[in-house]
Amino acid sequence: MLPIPNPIAFTIFGIDVMWYGVLIAIGILLAILIVYKRAPRHDIEPERIFDIAMICLPLSIVGARAYYVLFNWEYYAGDFYKIINIRAGGLAIHGGLIVGFLIGILLCKIWRIRPLNALDLVAPAIALAQSIGRWGNYFNQEAHGVPTDLPWAIKVGNDMVHPTFLYESIWCILLFLVLILIDNNRKFEGQIFLLYGILYSFERFFIEQLRTDSLMLGPFRQAQVFSAAIFIVFLLVYIPLSNKNSKKGRIFY
Repeated sequence: MLPIPNPIAFTIFGIDVMWYGVLIAIGILLAILIVYKRAPRHDIEPERIFDIAMICLPLSIVGARAYYVLFNWEYYAGDFYKIINIRAGGLAIHGGLIVGFLIGILLCKIWRIRPLNALDLVAPAIALAQSIGRWGNYFNQEAHGVPTDLPWAIKVGNDMVHPTFLYESIWCILLFLVLILIDNNRKFEGQIFLLYGILYSFERFFIEQLRTDSLMLGPFRQAQVFSAAIFIVFLLVYIPLSNKNSKKGRIFY
């Protein structure tokens, strides 16, 4: 069983630095490094990666926070400090991905980079960043599952619960490795990005069912609705593209 964690990593000048932020930062930095190193494989100038990251990352964080706040508006309404205080948690990955991908595509258009090629490049690194960042939920004792008596349960309050952060972390590190391997021999532009959407959404749909803090869309769990939609749409796009390019026997870079 994992020990009950201290959410504070260290204190500097009287300010507590939270593990939540530290782990997200580590995940982001590793993702940028991997994308930078692999950029030439996609015919993208490595230096351009930093330009895109400097714009996309802060806006993605804003998007992730705005998404979370929007679906918890009753709690945050009228309290600006609560809205901007992300140190205690409260970032919705779907909001961050939506904003990040849209801004990234726009920048690709401006700098004449093939958008699908760029999305293939960043998709594996995003999965890695998610794998690391999920451990921030452990230190904040959030995003956990329902009570269970399984031997790997974690203690939250007085209950032993599913470590849903751990399930997603393991899935995402495996997803990172699979996507990297496939990217080395991809069949068409967009393949890696589509596989990321399909495989991550598949996992998230089922893991979300175990969570106790889901954002709701009426009577439905928002993440399940979004994951199901992405899974279906991406699969419907992936299958014909895969069949078409398998027949041609080409590899696009």
